[in-house]
Amino acid sequence: MSTLDLPLIANDRDITGFRPFKALHHFRNLIADKEDTKEVFFIIEALKGWKIRQQAEAFLRSDKARDFIVREDRLPIANMLDDHSRWADCGPDTVAQHYTRFMEREKLTANGLVDESYEWRPREDRPADQVEWYLNRLRDTHDLFHVLTTYGRDALGEAALLGFSFEQNHNLGVKFIAYAGARQIKKVTGTSAPLYAAIKEGRALGKAAKKLAHMDIEAVMREDIEIARARLGVGQPVVYRECLRILENEGHVAEGLGLSEQSPDMCCDSGAQAA
Repeated sequence: MSTLDLPLIANDRDITGFRPFKALHHFRNLIADKEDTKEVFFIIEALKGWKIRQQAEAFLRSDKARDFIVREDRLPIANMLDDHSRWADCGPDTVAQHYTRFMEREKLTANGLVDESYEWRPREDRPADQVEWYLNRLRDTHDLFHVLTTYGRDALGEAALLGFSFEQNHNLGVKFIAYAGARQIKKVTGTSAPLYAAIKEGRALGKAAKKLAHMDIEAVMREDIEIARARLGVGQPVVYRECLRILENEGHVAEGLGLSEQSPDMCCDSGAQAA
């Protein structure tokens, strides 16, 4: 069955929810292991709201979305992104080559995030509607957001990117993780870096940019990355990079910045980690 044959919103879809104590419980689990992506899904689910539904509905009614659905029913986004040979003819400064280098360096796959999301909630337990396709598009473009914005996979980079994503997609769970993550980094490191300003900057950049989840992904992958950033209105995270410089000068240096007090205090060695 084509996604276009599904209802826009299934009768069994629960759009809203506000369970802050559940969100806090799962954030504590995320502190213990920042790589446990399932905890992020729990938090997002606990604090979801109406605004993302309204945005999804508006986009799904567009001809652009219908075209994407037809194409992505044939070739899902994650499969397209994970086929690095598909981008072999792209030049070194294209989004595709930056994305491929980023994913290979970080040992990531787009389908890895898909698998984690289905481990959290199996495919057969999800509403069968077009909104699910939209939410999956938000999920599958997360690492492409990293590449376009230059936010790294250190804990501050993830938090600031969630600030960016909140202004794009309006889920309170995403906003919660962004600020709670900054607070935890401050607690762990005692840094003088303006962490909350980095989150605020991420939000401002996200608000100013076009909706990245609404882009023609294959076309963007073949663009020169600086041209793509300019066309999409993606600015540079100056405060985030300054935070990394301060953290490094304070001695919090290693592969990535952690949330746990049991793990070493760390930050990545470059703010432009995606480049």
